[in-house]
Amino acid sequence: MHVHLVFVTKSRHSVFTGRHLTRCEEIMRAVCEDFEAELVEFNGEANHVHLLVDFPPKVAVSRLVNSLKSVSSHRLRLGAPPGRRPGESSPTSSGTTGGRNACGPARTSPGRSAARRSAS
Repeated sequence: MHVHLVFVTKSRHSVFTGRHLTRCEEIMRAVCEDFEAELVEFNGEANHVHLLVDFPPKVAVSRLVNSLKSVSSHRLRLGAPPGRRPGESSPTSSGTTGGRNACGPARTSPGRSAARRSAS
């Protein structure tokens, strides 16, 4: 079965460059392979992309579309390679970003933690 999909940027803002479109195509191809589907054609402009996908009847279109949208969005924003999940570190990256330690709980103020200990 074939399906023609068009994904549009929010408010049709022009955000895609040639580099983004190339990267997006790589990601979309990887997602299609996961679903045993084939990305027959990919084309895009600054504010939208077109996909022509050939997929087996056992695949629900809604699941394929949901995966294409979510995976491409996350990987484009995070810059993860096509075969790597968002959040996985690359061999060249080190450390984390952001103010909070991703591995541990958020810090509380000393007054609040002391109040909790005395209440127990």
